[in-house]
Amino acid sequence: MDQNDPLKAYRSKFHIPKDNNGNELVYLCGNSLGLQPKATKDYIDQELDDWANLGVEGHTEAKNPWLPYHEFLTENMAKVVGAKPIEVVTMNTLTANLHFMMVSFYKPTPKRYKIVIEADAFPSDKYAVESQLRHHGFDDNEGLILWKPRKNEELYHYEDLEAILEQQGDEIALIMVGNTNYYTGQFFDMKRITNLGHKHGCIVGFDCAHGAGNVQLNLHDSGADFAVWCSYKYLNSGPGSLAGAFVHERHAHDKTLNRFTGWWSHNKQTRFNMRHEFDVLPGAEGWQLSNPPILSLAAIRASLDIFGEVGMEALTKKSRKLTGYFEYLLKQLGEDTIRIITPENPEERGCQLSIQVKNADKALFDKLTASGVIADWREPDVIRCAPVPLYNSYEDVYKMVERLKEILND
Repeated sequence: MDQNDPLKAYRSKFHIPKDNNGNELVYLCGNSLGLQPKATKDYIDQELDDWANLGVEGHTEAKNPWLPYHEFLTENMAKVVGAKPIEVVTMNTLTANLHFMMVSFYKPTPKRYKIVIEADAFPSDKYAVESQLRHHGFDDNEGLILWKPRKNEELYHYEDLEAILEQQGDEIALIMVGNTNYYTGQFFDMKRITNLGHKHGCIVGFDCAHGAGNVQLNLHDSGADFAVWCSYKYLNSGPGSLAGAFVHERHAHDKTLNRFTGWWSHNKQTRFNMRHEFDVLPGAEGWQLSNPPILSLAAIRASLDIFGEVGMEALTKKSRKLTGYFEYLLKQLGEDTIRIITPENPEERGCQLSIQVKNADKALFDKLTASGVIADWREPDVIRCAPVPLYNSYEDVYKMVERLKEILND
């Protein structure tokens, strides 16, 4: 399968971590931090050289001028998330972007103020929406509605979300869901959720941190009002790198939307004529505040250029085969040993499989790590493994399962 993989050459474009003996580790943790493209150093060095040689003139005279630098990423980022260029911008960090989106799109009234999130949302999302409720003077315990899995289940049912909307729809201002759940890997039907929310008069947004670069998001077609994502997981931009934001085209020219503003959201033609009244840019760029850190943008651009070459269609095609093979191998261990909590339907997941090993605790995960497999442990008992199609091989997942077998049989 590796020999016949049309994307096999891309593995060599990434730095694969090695153990102390120089052997490549089995790295299945791209859902936490993506590997570094080998080109990243050249992209950053270019900006360091231009800074050294040009100083402030680099804003206009650099090989890749810094003033419009974020625009060099827009087309490829829009393709990754399935959006129009006017709908996408690279800026800030994920939770900051989520707050900026809620400044504009969470518009509570005494009657309609509640926010719906999934019960096991990534903690940062929960903290952010709770703080928005408190900021507007509401009780976050009363104002936060949790869409919960059913008893003794991990996955979410749309019928339960529909029931929440039927019962409390006229009190709900915002639905804000992680489009691919970090814990289970369940990929939600965003269009279905958006249509449901809009039917009840709610604004709908998504945290796509575990979806961007992993699944085909089709954000524009989903109809979502906004979305946010980070770039250091599947988009391989480096720890803590800049994030992305999406604002649907229908909001692009609405200057009445309340927002926090800064000079980078102001008209580019008059931005440096410091005495003009604020004139907001159209589209997602109108939510920027400050000039962005160029070194971080350079790292993102290095990865996005690879995505631009490969395309999400080819990536997700390999991803389904690779994760399907991984699932097949795990199932050979037997249901009395392994339980996969990620949906079986490839349409409802990305590359990640979340597995539970019966009667095991973190000691098993530690042994797996010691064997040269880098995965991710989440309490209370889940090992998250993400075979990333850009740089993981079929041999990687084979090795992982073989080493797991050895540990279980030890």
